[in-house]
Amino acid sequence: MSEYQLPEVWENPANLGGAWGSINQPTAGARFEQHLPKGEQPFQLYSLGTPNGIKATIMFEELKELGVKEAGYDLFKIAIGDGDQFGSDFVAINPNSKIPALLDLSGESPVRVFESANILLYLAEKFDQLIPKDPVGRNEVLNWLFWQTGAAPFLGGGFGHFFHYAPEKIEYAINRFAMEAKRQLDLLDKELAKKPYIAGDTYSIADIAIWSWYGRLAQDKIWDKAGIFLNVQEYKNLQAWTEKIAQRPAVQRGIGAEYKKIK
Repeated sequence: MSEYQLPEVWENPANLGGAWGSINQPTAGARFEQHLPKGEQPFQLYSLGTPNGIKATIMFEELKELGVKEAGYDLFKIAIGDGDQFGSDFVAINPNSKIPALLDLSGESPVRVFESANILLYLAEKFDQLIPKDPVGRNEVLNWLFWQTGAAPFLGGGFGHFFHYAPEKIEYAINRFAMEAKRQLDLLDKELAKKPYIAGDTYSIADIAIWSWYGRLAQDKIWDKAGIFLNVQEYKNLQAWTEKIAQRPAVQRGIGAEYKKIK
């Protein structure tokens, strides 16, 4: 039984422990002055190869594969373990201090785009690619895009945190979020039994968003042995979809994209 006593008013402890205990704080905003570099391409992407980060690089590579020449991008590494996301220039692009963050410099004025799902949607609409034109098809893609946005925090911030990052193993927390993670995997597996892609017959930004989390989990490539713990091999339809998308050249390039240093 835990000895923790719930205080009436929470106060920030000196050090939470774990991998991120000394980085995260209960306040937002820039912590230091920063100058982010810019390249010559119309899009400047500041990111890292996390599940959310690879959504953006996969999207750009898919656009290249489709022959969209205007989708050139410079890719800069934001080392979140070092706190790069709290610098003034990065916070000016994304005040929430999360990767990826994008600057579109192709127009008269810079456009900032943050939140990985919104980056996918912004680029899909800008170039009229990877999202259906008909309202019904578009709506189904958005159903699943927003499903991923709402569901993945339970997978990453919930299961992933308590399974992998937390300084101690808490049985209740692991069971709670493992249960939800498997429910989500089962949902995807059942949906993919009925169609080749998550939103229907055509590959879309919904597949990119969901594969970057759940496909990588199905490959056991997010947290060490998490796939074994969750028995991801039992989801046969999810596994087949995962492998099909993993074979796409743009997906492979997006995962292996080279990052430029910001300093």
